[in-house]
Amino acid sequence: MAAKNFNTTNPESLIYQNDLLKLTVLGGIKLDGLDRMRSTLKIELVTSSGDETSAPPVRHNLDLYNDNQTEKLIRRAAEKLEIGTSVLAASMAELTGQLEAYRMKQIKENQPKPYEPPKLSNDERKEAETFLKSENLLERTNEMIGKSGMIGEENNRLLMYLIFTSRKQTQPLHIVSLGASGTGKTHLQEKVGELVPEEDRIEITTLSENAFYYFGQRELKNKLILIEDLDGAENVLYPLRELQSKKRISKTVAHKNTKGETKTLHLVVEGPVSVAGCTTKEQIYEDNANRSFLIYLDESEEQDQRIMDYQRRSSAGKINKQEEAEAAQLLQNCQRLLEPIKVVNPFAEILQIPKEVFKPRRTNNHYLQFIEAVTFYHQHQREQKADEETGEIYIETTLEDIEATNRLLKEILLRKSDELNGACRNYLEQIKAYLEVENKKTFSNREIRKKLRINQSNQKRWTISLVSNYYLKRIKGNKNQGYQYQITSYEEYRQLKEKINTALDQSLEALKNLLQEKSERSKAVQSKNEPPKSKKTKVVKA
Repeated sequence: MAAKNFNTTNPESLIYQNDLLKLTVLGGIKLDGLDRMRSTLKIELVTSSGDETSAPPVRHNLDLYNDNQTEKLIRRAAEKLEIGTSVLAASMAELTGQLEAYRMKQIKENQPKPYEPPKLSNDERKEAETFLKSENLLERTNEMIGKSGMIGEENNRLLMYLIFTSRKQTQPLHIVSLGASGTGKTHLQEKVGELVPEEDRIEITTLSENAFYYFGQRELKNKLILIEDLDGAENVLYPLRELQSKKRISKTVAHKNTKGETKTLHLVVEGPVSVAGCTTKEQIYEDNANRSFLIYLDESEEQDQRIMDYQRRSSAGKINKQEEAEAAQLLQNCQRLLEPIKVVNPFAEILQIPKEVFKPRRTNNHYLQFIEAVTFYHQHQREQKADEETGEIYIETTLEDIEATNRLLKEILLRKSDELNGACRNYLEQIKAYLEVENKKTFSNREIRKKLRINQSNQKRWTISLVSNYYLKRIKGNKNQGYQYQITSYEEYRQLKEKINTALDQSLEALKNLLQEKSERSKAVQSKNEPPKSKKTKVVKA
């Protein structure tokens, strides 16, 4: 009895047919649960020509792996169809084998294929290497980010790109974007995130409480985690903080094996990871924000105009999307060429952060780590050296790296030195600008709310903070009719900014002077035919 065919054209009606019988599996079979094969069978006799006979078919639901159910069906069907049980048993066995093979094939085909990063062609690799070796690399990178479709936010976008690059280091950096709703926080994060290769980033909208613990042990290692809105990840903020600080998380759970025995399972997920998130609620996520760089988006009318102009040109078909895609692809390829390598900052012991900074220990560490990130991004322009005692390969930070860091972090350090949060500070500076333009000394909340078009509840919260910290004082009025307020100092923020800039500039100047003195001493020693003392190192590669 030879099998004529096993027809799987319709997955909801699988048909096995031989010279005597036609067996149809109605509704198909489930692909999960390989320990059973629940199916609904329709058994029919066929003629020698292959046509169905007039005998009524037998329909039955059973598990083909259950011997008792299968034997009962064979006896019942053989009696009704008036055929031998051995013939029907052989057909059922053949059908079961065909279904097993079909199910395994479907499972294999339905398994998601692991993402394979694209292999760079010689031309792509050469283009990326040339870019990474170019002069003014940071300026060119910033321009390329703009060409990829990110409008404005020049300082923030470059800062974010370098922080994302740090995911490949042993001490990655993290960033939180802050701003009012609709200011483009998520857009900035998405556009810069697209410049990181797909295999290195994980985009998250919402997460369950234990989601992070069920990643593979090394699945998150050196990955960039993009959280669209921290409100949607509120349940996982604790394990997220642990990943940022300890670079690993662990959890012990009870688990039943296939025998029903309860076993203790220890789940471990390793980092390090670089984390980016967006929120309007700076104070709620203070613990996570303390571990991150905080950037405040540009909410000016000029930025609004730049974005709207871009939107209009895009709608008019005047934006070259192909050029944007090519710019993004180039920066992705540059990221793929960056290799993990140790960074040594020979100037670290001399560098100082401004004394005005709050939480100086963590801020000082962020400052030094960002300098390393800048150096790391310039690795194709630095000599690789090896310590002859340990054999460890490393590259060294230059003064240019520190100078670039100071330019990018002045606003960050200024915000970390301000006792007001970003939204409250922006509100106060807008009031100052308004009063100076109008040549006024006092104002009311209603007047400012109407001029600045801000939310009343936000204004109330900011006013309480400004009054309690003595940035504003009440002049006259009452609770029913409203109060008149006055700015206590128009210069305090400018003075704070000058202190921050001066501290960074003085630190850099001290480094330059120190290098000058060392150079002069070295020349003097060489003139006496005494070789200068130096650490035992050798150049590995230019």
